[in-house]
Amino acid sequence: MSRPVYLTEAEHRQVSYAVGAAELQTSGEIVTVLADRSDGYSDIALAWSALVAFTAIMFLALFPDFYLGLLDSVTGNWNAEWSAGTIFAIAGAFGIVKFLGSWLIQMWQPLKFLLVPGPVKSRRVRARAVDLFKVGAERRTHGRTGVLIYLSMREHRAEIVADEAIADKVSPETWGDAMSAMISCVRDGRIADGMVEAVHEVGKVLSEHFPRAEDDQNELPDRLIEL
Repeated sequence: MSRPVYLTEAEHRQVSYAVGAAELQTSGEIVTVLADRSDGYSDIALAWSALVAFTAIMFLALFPDFYLGLLDSVTGNWNAEWSAGTIFAIAGAFGIVKFLGSWLIQMWQPLKFLLVPGPVKSRRVRARAVDLFKVGAERRTHGRTGVLIYLSMREHRAEIVADEAIADKVSPETWGDAMSAMISCVRDGRIADGMVEAVHEVGKVLSEHFPRAEDDQNELPDRLIEL
């Protein structure tokens, strides 16, 4: 399955320019990442499929006469005598069909992500953002002043992760304006504008606590990373 492309080359340049402009006022380094999703959630799809299968078997156990009568109608039997072994085989086959059907239905991505509980999405988006930060920004600047702005489209969630020098001076709540500005634009379909607004707000915070020094050098790429 091919990954959707959310931004044009011009919009990529727009975000990169915003990062460069923000960093002219601060020694901090801003990294921007736009992801289609933060996880495949196969385990959640598996759990839903198993739940549907077990529920179907339970209903068969609670209402055997109804389901066996239905099976008689389909097969054309008249009051067939079902052995215990046959009933168990029917229950197993019924569960397998329900499991596979539920799994296949969840191949439709909008439904799959709709069925993922909100707290699970939040935790995995956060975990993915932290992983990317560790790889791409953490401790890669001289003063440990890197910040990652991460937007995950399928989950409709965003994260801002800061290096330890920034975290020591800036509380997580401080990034609220940046998150709010970004989400507001993204909801309107203006993804690039949302990233630009977030970069602008993060840049203002960084310039206050980490003003740019005369000998400051650009240590991380300004370009937006789209995954």
